[in-house]
Amino acid sequence: MTTWHARMIAADKEHDGAPLFRGEFELAEGHGDVESATLFLSALGVVDAWVNGQRASQDLLTPGWSSYEWRVRYSELDVTALISTTTVIGLALGNGWYRGRLAWSGGSKYYGQELGAFAELRVRFADGHQQVIGTDGSWTAGPSATTANDLYDGQSIDARRFDDAWLAPGFSSGQWTPVRILDDNLSRLEPYIGPPVRRQMELQPTKVWTSPAGKVLVDFGQNLVGWVRASVTGTAGDVVTVRHAEVLEHDELGTRPLRSAEATDRFTLSGGTDVFEPTLTFHGFRYVEVQGWPGGVDALLDGGLTAVVISSDMKRIGTFQTSNPLLNRLHENAVWGMRGNFVDVPTDCPQRDERLGWTGDLSAFAPSAAFLFNSRDFLRDWLRDLALEQSHDEDLVPFVVPNVLKYIEQPAEFGAPDTAAVWSDAAVWVPWALWEAYGDRRVLEEQFASMTGHARRLRSKLSPNGLWDTGFQFGDWLDPDASPDQPWAAKADKHVVATLCAYRTASLVAEAAKVLGDKGAMAEFEAMAADLRTAFKAHYVSAEGVITSDCTTVYALAIVFGILGEPDRRFSGGRLAELVEKSGFRISTGFAGTPFVTDALTVTGHLDAAYRLLLQTENPSWLYSVTMGATTIWERWDSMLPDGSINPGEMTSFNHYALGAVVDWMHRTIGGLSPLDPGYSRILIAPQPGGGLTWAETTLETPHGIASVRWDLVDGRLEVSATIPEGTEAVLRLPGEDDHTVGPGRHTISAHPAELTFQ
Repeated sequence: MTTWHARMIAADKEHDGAPLFRGEFELAEGHGDVESATLFLSALGVVDAWVNGQRASQDLLTPGWSSYEWRVRYSELDVTALISTTTVIGLALGNGWYRGRLAWSGGSKYYGQELGAFAELRVRFADGHQQVIGTDGSWTAGPSATTANDLYDGQSIDARRFDDAWLAPGFSSGQWTPVRILDDNLSRLEPYIGPPVRRQMELQPTKVWTSPAGKVLVDFGQNLVGWVRASVTGTAGDVVTVRHAEVLEHDELGTRPLRSAEATDRFTLSGGTDVFEPTLTFHGFRYVEVQGWPGGVDALLDGGLTAVVISSDMKRIGTFQTSNPLLNRLHENAVWGMRGNFVDVPTDCPQRDERLGWTGDLSAFAPSAAFLFNSRDFLRDWLRDLALEQSHDEDLVPFVVPNVLKYIEQPAEFGAPDTAAVWSDAAVWVPWALWEAYGDRRVLEEQFASMTGHARRLRSKLSPNGLWDTGFQFGDWLDPDASPDQPWAAKADKHVVATLCAYRTASLVAEAAKVLGDKGAMAEFEAMAADLRTAFKAHYVSAEGVITSDCTTVYALAIVFGILGEPDRRFSGGRLAELVEKSGFRISTGFAGTPFVTDALTVTGHLDAAYRLLLQTENPSWLYSVTMGATTIWERWDSMLPDGSINPGEMTSFNHYALGAVVDWMHRTIGGLSPLDPGYSRILIAPQPGGGLTWAETTLETPHGIASVRWDLVDGRLEVSATIPEGTEAVLRLPGEDDHTVGPGRHTISAHPAELTFQ
């Protein structure tokens, strides 16, 4: 455990909930040049830091949102270039997740009543001497230009209160007050595992106009997460108000999906030229409504607003393109959905009064996430919190991580909090997806106690008949055939879904135990899986092979999870294809079934049906939202109705990544790129053309280097170009041909009816 010199401090005065803190010190003399200076930074709230008037880093919303009861992260910043003989450290705090509003009840301050600031600077000199300075009782606190801040409601900034003098040596002011040392032993401070949140890019408006109701509207052309930076000149005391939303409805800003979130920033002008950037909040939006802009819509046409896109700073590693522009846009929507919802915590949505780390969404999307961005450490960080929440609640994996819902009265339909299929299974499914994607044993080693703890608790929930048929279940959440106000009312029997998920979880834990060499655990969970398989067959599969509730989701899960014997599997494949065709190749699955339905069709010989399902444009379908102009994945298949009105359900988001989990199938089946061994040490190159596509191209920066596949249909031939990284090998599996193994390098293959030619 690190021994800290600094202490967590709080302001004696509230200072509008956004206090500034400053400490001033002199460098020790007689030790030679400064060789290094490292600033350790954290907060109860969110914090920005300056050293001698310069930003200490480009990180945002430090230290993010973790399970604060047991874990508050700190960042470690190299500030050597910023140190001088007299050095001033400045900190600016906001409410963030620690003290701001969370979830839909309107409540706040679930983790604590007071904001706290923590900074420790360690300066090392040429002779080896180390000088340590940190937040303590000698610091002072004062007001900032921020007069209100909340992640849901927005930030208010008064430019008349801008004054950088507090960052300079010798500053004093009667408005500044002493600080107090908080009663915090700092034992919960831990380093980040994942990356910080940072600015990713900036977008300019694509359109500025006046709505029929006389409102000034701005379109940035892309549903994004971040804020609007405003550069404006006007009369002192005038206020510019910027309200954010994802869509328009009846040609006006569509704010109903925000529920109680105000999503509004307010900028009070100084009388000169002001630049406002509300870094203590964030919004999910494509459109903004602007009130009070000097000169109105005509002035805005000349500029002044820039959308700043933020996300956790993950490297983009996977790409995908085809000859079909709608598919390309669908894939890009999944990328933007992940970018906007991976802001420190993998959230369900980034705009309304929720923005929680729902475990079910990530169970569905983890394989896609691991391909699109290098999300290993981001998700390892989140899994650390999952394990902490679980270990403090009798191995119950909560619905959201961090679990703020334990402080909030839950909707009656949720029932008493308990283990739930898909959602709680994130404890197993997410680390397994990371292991397959990156081949990093640490993920399994770090999470194995969590994985086995969840599986054992799940086993304790099984009935004497061997089924998971009691307790609350989300089931196939958001089945498109359910009414808008009953998202749990799916066609799939929730206990069939739960038992299938229990089987998959037991099977994966057994596999993880095998990887880690734990023979006892492997035998334990292989036996659990075998018992579940026997019970499932006995109670849920008829003599003819019909699975209870006889719908797409139950067949898809049964096929992909491998619970069926060959005769039942063959029947299920045919029945699934029949049901998909009967639906007019429209989607009939929710959160549980959607990630697996195209795979189930493909592996049972119904590739054409999988393509027809993917390429359907009528609602409900993946491409319906694309035809409606979506630039992110929607929460509901029909979040927007064909007439342009918003779905009447209370729960409607236009940026939810879960239903975008189909891109994993697109990468592997259309693109033809997947791991044969974890971490792509052996690669499968197996494109399966269909759906009228004439080409597709997929690339991935694997742990071993760049792997890529490009295929074209040319005069009846399938021409494939593949790049295999050094230190790996690939199996080429082309339609109708025998497998061939190739080594590193670039390979061009032409598939003919009866032969393969290597060129």
